[in-house]
Amino acid sequence: MSERPARRPAVVTGASSGIGAATAQTLAATGYPVALGARRIERCQEVAARIHAHGGEAVVHPLDLTDPASVEAFAQAVTDDLGTVEVVVSNAGRVAPGVVHEVDAATFAAELDLNLLGAHRLVRAFVPGMVERRRGDVVFVSSDVAVRSRPFMSAYTAAKWGLEGMAHAMQMELEGTGVRASIVRPGPTSSEMGSDWDAVEGGRTIEAWVRFGQARHSSFLPPEAVAGAIAAIVNAPPGTHLNLVEVTPEAPVEDR
Repeated sequence: MSERPARRPAVVTGASSGIGAATAQTLAATGYPVALGARRIERCQEVAARIHAHGGEAVVHPLDLTDPASVEAFAQAVTDDLGTVEVVVSNAGRVAPGVVHEVDAATFAAELDLNLLGAHRLVRAFVPGMVERRRGDVVFVSSDVAVRSRPFMSAYTAAKWGLEGMAHAMQMELEGTGVRASIVRPGPTSSEMGSDWDAVEGGRTIEAWVRFGQARHSSFLPPEAVAGAIAAIVNAPPGTHLNLVEVTPEAPVEDR
């Protein structure tokens, strides 16, 4: 195992809001130089400005994980800015509501492309170098839908099942290389994901969650809670591998 360097540049995708933005700020606050990637470059710049205001180091580059050329350009720009990347947080994702037999194949495929193939493109860009250096961390942000399917989220569910399958295979393939592949599996989290849904579709989806016992209480996780779990994974000392961390919102304390 290679000695861990004091400076560990980290990449965070989907860093324009939610879990990605919180993760970038959490890692920067603990000394990681961070590279923020997303399509909404202006939002990433706002996050980077907050990091700079607190004395952290951050750079921003546009990233579209559905475009191989964009991923390659991002990886090169980040390396030029920060040096060798030691940590990759694969967080970018999108979910759209719909019934399996009604969603057209192109829409279904587009969601798989971003949520699953996009993660693989990120792996291809950064992990070979990690294996060569015999060190590094890759963290995949999954979802509880990977083990508890939710109605009207079929493409997202299929993508997260596939993402975890890929990550578990990587864990075996990377054993002995010094590179750790980990999964964070959040439950319902307060973020912008779903904010673009039609109100009727959104309401139907929530009602179905209640019907099938998938909304036992109304609490959601703050994105910072998931960011804290990610930080714990990458801060684990060499020789320790947090393979899978599931983070769920605690129910409100009931009055008796």
